[in-house]
Amino acid sequence: MLKQRLLTIAVLLPLFIWCVLALPTRYFAAVVAFIVLMAAWEWAALMGLQAWNQRLIYLVVVLAAMLGGAWLVMIPAMRQLILSTAVAWWFASLLIIRQYEFDPRQVRWLVGSAVQFHPSWLLGMLGVIVLVPPWLSLLVLHGSATPGSALVLMLMALVWTADSGAYAAGRLWGRTKVAPKVSPGKTWEGVYGGMAAAALTAVIAGQWIGFGWRTQVSLVLLGIVTVLFSIIGDLFESLIKRMAGVKDSGRLLPGHGGVLDRIDSVTAAAPVFALGLLWQGMIT
Repeated sequence: MLKQRLLTIAVLLPLFIWCVLALPTRYFAAVVAFIVLMAAWEWAALMGLQAWNQRLIYLVVVLAAMLGGAWLVMIPAMRQLILSTAVAWWFASLLIIRQYEFDPRQVRWLVGSAVQFHPSWLLGMLGVIVLVPPWLSLLVLHGSATPGSALVLMLMALVWTADSGAYAAGRLWGRTKVAPKVSPGKTWEGVYGGMAAAALTAVIAGQWIGFGWRTQVSLVLLGIVTVLFSIIGDLFESLIKRMAGVKDSGRLLPGHGGVLDRIDSVTAAAPVFALGLLWQGMIT
């Protein structure tokens, strides 16, 4: 399993970095759109769609939302509205996660029908909210006047290093569970380790991009907030899988489970990061 994971990372990570650095925004957006549609295919299974033609219809819905969003996000006022709505949703998802911790039965309405393989259309609508805004966020970041490719890599570095920091700190000092019914392996000590890793990454990335030290303070704070939201994204996907009775969202990535399992943190982190940069005037 570990060998498969390392081999998958060795192949996909350099390829993704090359796409970020070398491709124009429209082609980069197409590559990421393909990844999002693979995740949407897995989401369709979680919502109870078993037949391939049903899943294909759901993919068409997600793609239509992506294309419509790509047009709207070019309008400054709509860009802020879309990103703000996405962030508001992740605040709401945190409430759902907390409610599940208190009484799982009270949030069964979310995917209850999908467990018996009857489509949960509410979950389908949430899938659009979960998957489309991060793609739009990456589109905004990559196409910004500030070196967009560097901002995309900074976002990904924040998520990746925070995940590694959280894992290391959790293994060494982890005692207090964050959400034991949703994700028993996550601890508050791990969260603090992830936040520390994110702060360090923000400083290094900010200097690499060329931001001044005054900007660095707000950038570090944004990095920490982004990582906190990435944890919410991870927890929410874990909640959906737990209620649907599956361990992984799919098997497309050897050693890593499904595509959705790999991008769950980014689904929440990307809109927060893009909106924070937008509010601070670092992107337009």
